[in-house]
Amino acid sequence: MGAKSLIDVIGGTPSVWLDRLVKRHDLDGRILAKLDYLNPGFSKKDRAAKSIIEAAEANGSLLPGQTVVELTSGNMGTGLAIVCGLKGYPFVAVMSRGNSVERIRMMEALGAEVILVDQIQGSTRGQVSGADLAKVNEVANNLVTNRKAFRADQFHHAGNAQAHFSTTGPELWADSDGTLTGFVDFVGSGGTYGGTIRALKRENPNLQGFVVEPQGAEVLAGKTLVQPDHPIQGGGYALDNLALLDNCPVDGYVSVNGETARETARALACEEGIFGGFSAGANAAAALELLATHMRGGVIGIIICDSGLKYLSTDLWG
Repeated sequence: MGAKSLIDVIGGTPSVWLDRLVKRHDLDGRILAKLDYLNPGFSKKDRAAKSIIEAAEANGSLLPGQTVVELTSGNMGTGLAIVCGLKGYPFVAVMSRGNSVERIRMMEALGAEVILVDQIQGSTRGQVSGADLAKVNEVANNLVTNRKAFRADQFHHAGNAQAHFSTTGPELWADSDGTLTGFVDFVGSGGTYGGTIRALKRENPNLQGFVVEPQGAEVLAGKTLVQPDHPIQGGGYALDNLALLDNCPVDGYVSVNGETARETARALACEEGIFGGFSAGANAAAALELLATHMRGGVIGIIICDSGLKYLSTDLWG
């Protein structure tokens, strides 16, 4: 039976075992990848967009026809463009110019108004820092005031993590036939990690959760910020006060440099047929590192966060 709208087919993405990749690295263990790049907006953020908007509708904080505003690296904006468009809310995406042009074009094609914010002096195109994000946040807050808009606020809204607690975590567990012993995730807002790990630990309290950060920006791990710029778009903003990670179980931290994330994303494409983005490469690289160290023989879940189609203008495939 056909779905009533595209909103109804968000989530429920398939998962695949990355046995070829693990075998090439001569490792003992398995990695299960949830293909969230197969969501309608080509990313995991579709889940959070749906959850936040529906929660706001339910509690009355979003009024009929009210404008929705949110800062985004492109994925949350795409998800919100789809959900808001189908539900009748004008949507304004506020984004740093440091993000890839494909994301801008996709949001505009889906009916969003996109406002681009210049990066801070000295920033590198394609490498969005926490300081760049702060500028975007300021513009988004001003728009909310001026347009009397609803702020989706993915970095704080409980609906973000709730989406992954209710759907992503249970799906991963079921897809692994209850065999997962670990989960790793490259952190942006913290919603995916926070929601998923809580759901997985409910099934297996001994399952270990690892936060992935870019090398040189491991502030969540308690290290001093060395290099705030990196090519892994959508996260690694060197923010050490993520609300969605408050009181969240973290068993360890893994750092991945940009080149390793890039090489692993390319390996996913060539060896597994998975055309994911930078963060997918970071997640797979982190899982491989864990299988090579203290999780030998483990079964680790990861998310393929978004599509490689969103990076064709970057050096990910160059």
